[in-house]
Formats: sequence, structure tokens, C-alpha cells
Amino acid sequence: MEYIIGIDQSTQGTKAVLVDEQGRIAGRADRKHAQLINERGWVSHDPEEIYQNVVLAVRDVMEQNQIEREAIRAIGISNQRETTVLWDQRGHALENAVVWQCGRAREITERLAAYGEAIRQKTGLPLSPFFPAAKMAWLLEHRQQETGPEGEIVKKITGDGRICLGTIDSWLIYRLTGGASFRTDYSNASRTQLLNLHTLTWDPEICGWFGIPMEALPEVCNSNSFFGETTLEGYFRKPVPILSALGDSHGALFAHGCHEKGMTKTTYGTGSSIMMNIGTNYRESHCGLATSLAWGMDGVVNYVLEGNINYTGAAITWLKDDLGLIAELTELESALLAANPADTTVLVPAFTGLSAPYWDNEAKGMLYGMSRTTGRKEVIRAAVESIAFQIMDVVQSMEKDSGISIGELHVDGGPTRNAYLMQFQSDMTGSRVLAPEMEEFSALGAAYMAGLKCGMYQKETLFTGQAATVYERRMGKEEREKKQELWRQALKACRGK
Repeated sequence: MEYIIGIDQSTQGTKAVLVDEQGRIAGRADRKHAQLINERGWVSHDPEEIYQNVVLAVRDVMEQNQIEREAIRAIGISNQRETTVLWDQRGHALENAVVWQCGRAREITERLAAYGEAIRQKTGLPLSPFFPAAKMAWLLEHRQQETGPEGEIVKKITGDGRICLGTIDSWLIYRLTGGASFRTDYSNASRTQLLNLHTLTWDPEICGWFGIPMEALPEVCNSNSFFGETTLEGYFRKPVPILSALGDSHGALFAHGCHEKGMTKTTYGTGSSIMMNIGTNYRESHCGLATSLAWGMDGVVNYVLEGNINYTGAAITWLKDDLGLIAELTELESALLAANPADTTVLVPAFTGLSAPYWDNEAKGMLYGMSRTTGRKEVIRAAVESIAFQIMDVVQSMEKDSGISIGELHVDGGPTRNAYLMQFQSDMTGSRVLAPEMEEFSALGAAYMAGLKCGMYQKETLFTGQAATVYERRMGKEEREKKQELWRQALKACRGK
């Protein structure tokens, strides 16, 4: 038996997944990394810890499943997107990584507000501190403002262009290959706010506005490229090729088999990514969504419309860790079913403003519509339903932008095991919701793409026969419209409108 290793480097930790010759998961190992949050709310990760966890997770999954080292054909990487790293040519991180959730670069985007529309036209992304362009500029400015010997050294190498700026994929590829490969793929590059989606190259004008030296950016490649070889710090006797790199949401889209125009998936995680494949032609969003690249394969790129939501699964974490309303996630289902059906409480989890499709940084989180009947179970239900409401708004924007009715919604992520949420999602969007039995779709997407590249898989058979639980709309029209109207009222209230 031969295997592909899929590495999913995500916000909370790193997974290494063994995928066998039939495309099934044969083993998995996880390593968590520290969430570094300071008194100003800045969110950081230690890039060195992340790299070491990748090495350890791969070794763990190999040894736990007693896999011969020679049985690995290739490696594929999926990664948390937008999280940004600054390192030198020796492979030493010069700062902690700025995590995608972190808005510390807001001042930079405010300074560049006059260029916002031009940036959106070129990159498909609204000007925002959540994208790597502003994070890179912040890292450079922060380092250059330091005093003392270290600050002077960084100034000098910044001027010479002997630094590297990139997202987690390019950092891992650089380290895994010992600095031999400094590359990123189209999917990750399209999320930096520096890639021109019309020319498919780094945009010199935008780089100039942000003050980012283009020579510090990685080479942009097809997602199924040869990204170099790794021995995993000497673990493999013979170097193993890295044959794919994808942003995590793009990896999930690929693993779901959403390869044709109009096919749509939602990944439920800390936040959520709703993504529609719109084919091989660029399409601008007029409804608050982003346009990005799904992937590039063998010289052909596919575009996507995407809406990102900051607080979906994180709203459940808030219930558990901050409010103490549940001790374990297994308590959710019983609380949801026992909640008073007449209660009208709605939660808008705008803890750091609202993202797609609203893009309102000033919105405040709010519990709306409470009455004397509102208790623990009703607040829990409002938090769970807030996930489906936010995704509903993105799906409706997607349909308006594309002119395509979304009949099916492919879903993945831990919250998809919650039957109440999945049914409510179908009721609100009107789409059939397909929740597959398999998990780890981001890692699977990277593994599938690597396996296709090396000839281990055939596309005609790999994506057929995926078992899934199907949810169809059951809620009556009157009840559905009443709930949707309450959600719209809550949105207006939290935005002061």
C-alpha cells in the first residue's frame, strides 16, 4: 500500500493525514500550537512552533499507523490563509506570524483608503487589515521602527530585498525544502491582496502602495506544481516531493468535487468560508463578496466567489468558554431541542465587527429580541442559528452576483455533525445540504491534488460515491420568513441603523 500525506496547517493546530490508494483516510495525527493574544487583542502564532509541529505531526501519523517511510508517494499542504510571516534567507522568522483574525494593520488600510476601489478592481478583495498586504506592511514598518542593532540589521536586509514575506504555505515549503524553494500557489496568492487577478502576477503598483518589495515575495505557481522535496529533517531516507499547496478553504472545495461552475461549499470552522466555483473567467462581486482563485492546475485557473465570516464555530466556543452555558459540545443538541419554540432571541456575533457580505467594522455584537421566556437554552439556540443566518446572507449574495441558484450546498467541518444546525441551514437557504461522512476536507483536497499529480489517483473515480447525509427544507414559509425578518431587524440594530 502507498500513501499520500495531507498536511492541514490550520488556525488552532496542525493535522497530518494519511490517505490511501483508494482516497480514504487511513490515519491522522494532531498537534496544537499556542494562540498568542496580547493586551491589545493582537493575535499571533510562533512560525517556528508551527513548522516543528508539522514535522512532528507527520512523524506521529507514520509511527502510530506503522507505515514504512518508503510508502509515501507525495505530500500536499493546505493552510490557514492570510496569516503572514516575515523571515530571512536562513529560514529564521523575524517576528511572530500575524494571524488572519488580527486587525492590527487597520491604520495602514485607513491610510490607503483612497486606493481601495483600485485595489478591489485588481485583486477582487475589499481593502481590509485582514488580508496579508496590510499585515506585511505592518511587519516591515514595525521592524524598521525598532532601535538598536537588531532593528538596524532588519533595515539593511529590507533595503536589499534579502527577506521573505509570505503566507503559511510558502513559509512551510521554504523550511521543509531547506530554503531551496520559495513558492506559493495561485489560491494563497489570490488572498494576499497583492495578486492582480487579471494578469495573474504580483501587481507592482499595489506593492508600491503598501511599501512591499516585490523581490521579497514568493514565486506564484500552479497549485499542483512541484514545490520541492523534503526529508522532513532527515526522517525520510529518500526525499519526498511536495506536489500541491492550497489554501484550506480551496482544498475543501477541491475535495468536495466542486470542480464545475456553480458548485458551492461551506466550511464550518472557527469562522466559515462559503465558496462558489465560477469557472475560468473573472467575475466582479457587487454584493459584498470577494473574488479569488480556486486553484491553478496545469496552466488553467478557476475563479471563485467567496464570503468569509469571522464568528461561526467561534460563537459556540464563546458559549462554552466565556459564558459557561455548556460544558461539552455534546450538550448542544439536547439544549437546542428543548428551547422554547416561541422565543424570538437572535444573536448577532459581531464581536469584531461584521465581515461578508456586510463589511462593517463598527457593528457590535448583540442579543436581540429577548423576553422573559429567554433562558440558557434559548441563548444557545440563538448562537447556533446565528451561524446559519450569516451563511444564508452570503449564499443569497452569491446567487445575486453569479445569477446561479444554489440548489446544493456541500458542507464540511465539525459543526456539520450537528443535525439541528444542518437542518436549519437548509431551511434558511432553501438548498439541499450535503454533509459527508468523511472529515478533514482541507487536508484531503491537498492530498487528492498531490495524488493526481503523481498518478496515484484518477479523477474519474476519486470523487465518486462520497457518502453524505442529505438535509432538505422542511420549515414552512410563514415561520421561515418570520425568522429571517427577526435576523434582519437584529442586523440593523447592531449596526445602529
